[in-house]
Amino acid sequence: MQLPAEERGTLAIVGIGPGSPDQMTTRALKVIAGAEIVIGNDTYLDQLKPFLAGKNIVRSSMGKEVERAKTAIRMAQTRKVAIISGGDAGVYGMAGIVLEVLEHEKNVIPVEIVPGVTAANAAASKVGSPLSGDFAVISLSDLLTPLDVIEKRLDAVFSVGIPVVLYNPRSRGRPHNFLAAITIARKYLDEKTPIGLVKNAFREGEKITITTLGEIEQWSDGVDMHTTVIIGGLESRIWRMGKDVKGIITPRGYHRKYIY
Repeated sequence: MQLPAEERGTLAIVGIGPGSPDQMTTRALKVIAGAEIVIGNDTYLDQLKPFLAGKNIVRSSMGKEVERAKTAIRMAQTRKVAIISGGDAGVYGMAGIVLEVLEHEKNVIPVEIVPGVTAANAAASKVGSPLSGDFAVISLSDLLTPLDVIEKRLDAVFSVGIPVVLYNPRSRGRPHNFLAAITIARKYLDEKTPIGLVKNAFREGEKITITTLGEIEQWSDGVDMHTTVIIGGLESRIWRMGKDVKGIITPRGYHRKYIY
């Protein structure tokens, strides 16, 4: 039996970007404000603390995404629920697993996916314009994707010379995946290829490093799960103002068509 319209719930999967309220969309703020129940892991809920007064908060931990999705769907049968995802909900975020569970359970619930600034965009804005044209994003986490599959994807994208953004580059449990990616990049790219390391973009503890493919090892110990790595493509170059290194530019191709 279908509930009356006034008793039916809704489910919003909300991307909150890097975590700073300044980087959240107006729609994300509005949806969270209108939610009765907000579900997320501690890190994201702590970032939203000023917006959660008077709401029913359901906390979850990393690695509990399936349980979180099931809880959100169950509660959304009759309540307005917002499930929180860092970055963009559809880019390595909660949207995929929530929709999969919803599909499996054959539930009928109004669903909205609210986009947010993903780590690639946030990090790129801190180091100039490294992603001006085509680029690829690869996660180095082999928790859900086998390492041999990740390495095949890395080989493919580096072989075509476009910039590559690495998510989840290095953790205590898999300290070698990052340098394995660097080894693959060196098959196709010059040692002068620029690399941007952006840690905690738009968050406390933000740190930005510009280096090159030939010198990356001296910075690799500082790369962790809070770091987004941008490896330039064949045309990428270091951007300078005077003698100061400011970031990375990847030309989109205007120089081939216009004089400027």
